[in-house]
Amino acid sequence: MKFRKTAASAAVVLTLALSATACGGKEGPAGDKTGGDTDTKALPKYKVAEDVKVDSPVLKKAQKRGKLIVGAKSDQPYLGFQDPSSKKYEGFDIEVAKMVAADLGFGEKDIQFKTIDSSVRETAISKGQVDLMVGTYTINDERKKQVAFAGPYYMAGQDLLVRKDEKSIKGPDSIKGKKVCSVTGSTPLQNIKDNKSKYGAEPVEFGKYTDCVKQLLDGQVDAMTTDDAILKGYAAERPTKLKVVGETFSEEPYGIGLKKGDKELQNAVLDAVEAHQKDGSYKKAYDATLGRSGSKFEEPPALERD
Repeated sequence: MKFRKTAASAAVVLTLALSATACGGKEGPAGDKTGGDTDTKALPKYKVAEDVKVDSPVLKKAQKRGKLIVGAKSDQPYLGFQDPSSKKYEGFDIEVAKMVAADLGFGEKDIQFKTIDSSVRETAISKGQVDLMVGTYTINDERKKQVAFAGPYYMAGQDLLVRKDEKSIKGPDSIKGKKVCSVTGSTPLQNIKDNKSKYGAEPVEFGKYTDCVKQLLDGQVDAMTTDDAILKGYAAERPTKLKVVGETFSEEPYGIGLKKGDKELQNAVLDAVEAHQKDGSYKKAYDATLGRSGSKFEEPPALERD
């Protein structure tokens, strides 16, 4: 499926944590900011729907347990970040999950967020370990064989992160023979692997983004690749040590993952996202999270319905 490229894939300067530091914009040892800066007072409130009736096995099970289990990221402030002190999750993806949950009849206290690594997202969904997955989850045809998606609600793009003093890497055409890392199970990593004759890079994979960034800072790899929104955050956190280079060279449409075949839940989630985009709460959530980085809000891509 082809997605229309939008301005939402333009530069988004985020601030991501590289270590176990609570959100709050504190200064690291090198004078770089660590942690997040979400404007909690500006976050919208979501009215929780009552007597929700959706003929969905997954939703009925969640209603019976009294909790909606949402898979999320925990190391991406402004997207999906878990404060190591309070254990509370925050970020744009977390707000998207909250607005959808509210329309499904679950308030914030009725959501159980669970950190899920990229490599096991499909397994977590198909085995019922999570009801929904909201965490920089790119929609693609291969994943659609295992799970369903509601979206896209945001468009990112693949880019490269390098050390500040790097001169030879200026984009995807200059990574031949270079060690390029990403996380296991990510579409950017697969793109590098599938197009080895085109890029000529040596792919290196890790379980977590923070491990990859550490290897880059230590000089063990030459570059890191993943979605631009994530990379620009790491660069913003260590502006004297890291930088993002080149233009995006893929489209990464983010969607909400759910169990394959649960059409009623898929439609309900799409309806929820659409409703919040129309009533302005989606933009408010963006402005209070990703917008805090200085990134201008852009209209999200059109939602896809089968």
